[in-house]
Amino acid sequence: MAIKVTMPRLSDTMTEGTVATWLKKVGDKISEGDILAEIETDKATMEFESFNEGTLLHIGIPEGETAPVDSLLAIIGNEGEDISALLSGDAAPAAAAEVKEEAAAPAPAAAKPAASLPAGVIVVTMPRLSDTMTEGTVATWLKKVGDAVAEGDILAEIETDKATMEFESFNEGTLLYIGIQEGNTAPVDSLLAIIGPAGTDISGIADGFIAGAAPQAAPAAEETKAAPAAVAAAPVAQEAPADGKRILASPLAKKIASDKGIQLTQVKGSGENGRIVKSDIENFSPAATAPQTTPAAKTETAAAPAVKPYVPAGQIATEEIKNSQMRKIIAKRLSESLFTAPHYNLVIEVSMDEAMKSRATINTVPDTKVSFNDMVIKASALALKKHPKINSQWSADAITINYHVNIGVAVAVEDGLVVPVLPFTDGMSLSQIGASVRDLAGRAKSKKLLPSEMEGSTFTISNLGMFGITEFNSIINQPNSAILSVGAIVEKPVVKNGQIVVGNTMMLSLACDHRTIDGATGAQFLQTLKQYIENPVTMLA
Repeated sequence: MAIKVTMPRLSDTMTEGTVATWLKKVGDKISEGDILAEIETDKATMEFESFNEGTLLHIGIPEGETAPVDSLLAIIGNEGEDISALLSGDAAPAAAAEVKEEAAAPAPAAAKPAASLPAGVIVVTMPRLSDTMTEGTVATWLKKVGDAVAEGDILAEIETDKATMEFESFNEGTLLYIGIQEGNTAPVDSLLAIIGPAGTDISGIADGFIAGAAPQAAPAAEETKAAPAAVAAAPVAQEAPADGKRILASPLAKKIASDKGIQLTQVKGSGENGRIVKSDIENFSPAATAPQTTPAAKTETAAAPAVKPYVPAGQIATEEIKNSQMRKIIAKRLSESLFTAPHYNLVIEVSMDEAMKSRATINTVPDTKVSFNDMVIKASALALKKHPKINSQWSADAITINYHVNIGVAVAVEDGLVVPVLPFTDGMSLSQIGASVRDLAGRAKSKKLLPSEMEGSTFTISNLGMFGITEFNSIINQPNSAILSVGAIVEKPVVKNGQIVVGNTMMLSLACDHRTIDGATGAQFLQTLKQYIENPVTMLA
């Protein structure tokens, strides 16, 4: 269904905005997190990102034009979708789009204490860093009370339901107060911090704070800059160069660099902590960069496990571990999936003898490393193309069959489970799948995945074979209709050509949503998947 995106309120005093630049045009594909446009407010020019995915069907405010807050900025929906009702102001479609509109133009990250604010004082609230975020956890404060804060400085790392993101300041002054301590969780729009002139008396502001209201300043207050949630919501783009150090770049800087073919590793950032901003890319001169050498690869070591307290035998001992934001969301979504989707499981045993031979041959190629999981992912992608009903989604009105294949790969992390996505998996080679999975899994474990890298899956694979688990059933990762559980490869006696011989087999279990997938459909998919895995050469055809 088409979504109306309106002119956001990017500061507490903003009443209208000007579209400085459109970074997308009508007909372009839009993903969550894509920068749609640069919008000029009364205080600054800011990047405005999309919290929806689809095709840009309509632009309501051309470049250079100004419109009030909440004016129609754009419409995003399915390619070819009829949007005449939305353009004519039809009430019903507009109401249907309200849920996503809230994510597209979130309320400003500011709130009002009981009394008006002292001159120059800014209240910063817990931002909404994703469209599903209702509360956030402060993972790390990068500033402490008394520190000077400049516009663009990173204040804190905030853990959402999707990732841990850096939250930057759009104000300057002194950090006068911290409202949410490290490790604590609070709802969106809760008091996060207070910034203002050094020495300002802020007594009573925190106690009188009312979440969700607009801030007020004393009449004599000089103009200050507010912290807009819509801009703070744009995650800092990162790349991982060979030396393992993170490269920080704004989403717009990353897009311009990509368009110009500039490697971020060659650019020196002028922002906070070396963050690369738009001007750094625009002023970049390739001739000015020195040749780079590749340092020796680093050896990864496992972190030492936490030491458990000694408990004498016969004594009762318990430990209470506070639920992380990730754990809360996992509990909520998996419960919803299990209790709303009628699950059933199909199990098939696959011979892995030929797969083992093929993998050994493939990995003799220099700089190539393919795992059995990579082979299962590739085989699943090809099988989904032949059985698109498995690659579907349920809604009350219709079943959506996806003819593109985006496979999500479940990755265990310290606090639970995340599912990074391989877009258009069917078009990837085995080596591309292997490299992508290693990159995504590594960044998932260090909490550096972007929300956009965990969106849009059409099918999910969970593999516990490396832990010796031979067979298990998973809960469907909605809105997918199925999830594949992959067990360990087991050496055991098998019958071949009437003879008992030693063979290697693996169990695959497919959990299906019976609302979208009938038993015969699921069984046919598993048969095709089995054929690909048992005859790996067919995956290269």
